[in-house]
Amino acid sequence: MGDFTVGDEDFLLDGRPVRLLSGALHYFRVHEAQWGHRLAMLRAMGLNCVETYVPWNLHEPFLGRYEDVGALGRFLDAAHEAGLWAIVRPGPYICAEWENGGLPHWLTGRLGRRVRTDDAEYLVQVNRWFRTLLPQVAERQVDRGGPVLMVQVENEYGSYGSDRGYLRHLADLLHECGITVPLFTSDGPEDHMLTGGSLPGVLATANFGSGAREAFEVLRGHQPSGPLMCMEFWCGWFDHWGAEHVVRDAADAAATLREILECGASVNIYMAHGGTNFAGWSGANRAGDLHVGVLEPTATSYDYDAPIDEAGRPTEKFRLFREVLADYQDGGAPLPELPPLPVELEGCFRVVPDGWASLDEVLDVLGGEEHESPVPPTFEELDVDRGLVRYRLDVPGPRRPYPLGVLGLRDLATVYVDGVRAGILDTEDATLPEPVPGGAAVELWVESLGRVNYGPCSGESKGITGGVLHERQYLHGVRARGLRLDAFGSAEAVAKVPFGEPSGAGATGLYRARLDLPAEASAASFARVRVPGWGRGFVWVNGFCVGRYWGVGPQGALHVPGPVLRGGVNEVWVLELEGAGEVVVLG
Repeated sequence: MGDFTVGDEDFLLDGRPVRLLSGALHYFRVHEAQWGHRLAMLRAMGLNCVETYVPWNLHEPFLGRYEDVGALGRFLDAAHEAGLWAIVRPGPYICAEWENGGLPHWLTGRLGRRVRTDDAEYLVQVNRWFRTLLPQVAERQVDRGGPVLMVQVENEYGSYGSDRGYLRHLADLLHECGITVPLFTSDGPEDHMLTGGSLPGVLATANFGSGAREAFEVLRGHQPSGPLMCMEFWCGWFDHWGAEHVVRDAADAAATLREILECGASVNIYMAHGGTNFAGWSGANRAGDLHVGVLEPTATSYDYDAPIDEAGRPTEKFRLFREVLADYQDGGAPLPELPPLPVELEGCFRVVPDGWASLDEVLDVLGGEEHESPVPPTFEELDVDRGLVRYRLDVPGPRRPYPLGVLGLRDLATVYVDGVRAGILDTEDATLPEPVPGGAAVELWVESLGRVNYGPCSGESKGITGGVLHERQYLHGVRARGLRLDAFGSAEAVAKVPFGEPSGAGATGLYRARLDLPAEASAASFARVRVPGWGRGFVWVNGFCVGRYWGVGPQGALHVPGPVLRGGVNEVWVLELEGAGEVVVLG
């Protein structure tokens, strides 16, 4: 039991000044069996606190269908057992480079720009969600003997809006749900962000990657008293598909960490350990100063160039951060020893797939019902969060060939004309390179590359959001059918797919491969799976979706948590959407 409060200059625990040395570690980006190890790594680096977001869409992927809401409570218990305090950031919006910023597709699809405002229909859903989620946080607060010290109100709201009524509603709702520990907001250290995202009586914190003294000076201009805290010290960054891998010099990051602490501030290192965007949950950004440009989808790896890498191993940045943090331990206590280092699966295992099914065959078994409508329905209208939609339509004829284009395409469409692939469209308003004659049957397989998680385009719909044009004429009479990633959630479901002999390299579809691993494979902490020469798609290992691969890079291998592996036969599924290679490689 403890009494944690916000003082005039410091955080106070039972009246004694305390500095929070926190690290971000998202329970949903780490296999649960490895939480303990990652939390021990935080302690060994010199941290006394862990911070996590909560993604609403992960726990309520479809309206009223909750999935493992109690994972947050189990993670907080694991943090407590590891000797760490905890900061909880429940949203409802979280950004986090996560699909739709954590907001469910069924919510943004219906409400659009009304989310993240004082809109009555939106708040009905937020109220219901928080009353479901927050009891496990309330019962684990520090004044009840648990680890939770603080809870955030929304997330970086000043980067998005200025609806103070909405923020006040959330703060009141948190109190109604039993949250008695201090609340806080976090925003960039800029005037418009701090004025739009902060609340009177609620501690404001700042997010930045450098220039600590200047950032805290701006924060002090808005909040003359109260403890200083950098709630997100960006010690690295995330990767976009098709872009360069992002790294930050370890010595430079350590110098900024020391600068933050020399200012007398508390800190939350974002990320201390990034983990992985399993199962296609990575979000996307839009380019440009206003974040309304071309789509930039986030890679599967969320390594973030963090001090603890994606596999859970210490890096040079870890070593330097540990040296800095050693000078700021309460009472000069020595740092804990490093826990055992993760062990990579030994050996390289190459296997040729032994089964294949076409996308149409997979859709027939695992897809949703076909919907007919005059215009193409969006993913949201088909209740598809992550995955694909097949659109079918016919070009009236007879008529001569005309350009065939798509308006409002999000994000990629592989187009077939009379069963022959005619091209891949990858811009919002795109046209096939060759004209299409009348009387043709057109099929478009559209894939979402992740919903935008930051900026004014957050919550935008996926799929064909405009229409399909032949010359300047809309084509009507659309048959659409969705294939969600969660349809691959069990071996029993996939076993119903009519696998046959692989058709050879270059075909799309679902491939099955069986890897026979030695008995000691089950003791490995992690492995890597690669699909050299394949185009774009998703990989499952023993039914666990390890994420999206894409030949454009920068990521060339997918992280496989050790608990997913087993000695003996391991089954791998590869859903290839562009053109298959020949082998699957593990290790």
